[in-house]
Amino acid sequence: MLLRLRLLLITLGSGAALLVVLCLGAQNLSDRYRLRLGIGETAPLPAGFVVGVSAVLGVVSGGSLTALLMPNSQQ
Repeated sequence: MLLRLRLLLITLGSGAALLVVLCLGAQNLSDRYRLRLGIGETAPLPAGFVVGVSAVLGVVSGGSLTALLMPNSQQ
């Protein structure tokens, strides 16, 4: 149980750190696009920010899934 919690905390911490670095790096990008969602549009966002957020979400969801589905023999 402690190993799962530690892996989950490391995953969430690294995802938060990647998101902070992504936000700092995306501040000076000039090309901004709007995403058309089913109901409306988002605020103008840089294309690299949108791709980076999807990568960060992939890291967090993959690490969380690994922590939750780890077999009992590795604990």
